[in-house]
Amino acid sequence: MTYMLDQAILAAQALPDAEQDAIAAAILAEIQDEHRWAEAFERSPETLAELAREALEEHRAGRTLPLDPDRM
Repeated sequence: MTYMLDQAILAAQALPDAEQDAIAAAILAEIQDEHRWAEAFERSPETLAELAREALEEHRAGRTLPLDPDRM
């Protein structure tokens, strides 16, 4: 386990049970979502390649903006 995850778990242990369960549910949902994305891309690498090609085409055509985390 990484130091950061260990610290997060220690902090979560101090919370009421309901909040611990909510955090656990969020973490598990995120892990499941990551697995689903990985499986989807693994099953269809040509789709991922097409999406990447389209994104590059839009960028080269000037139809993209720089990422601004403050506007997310």
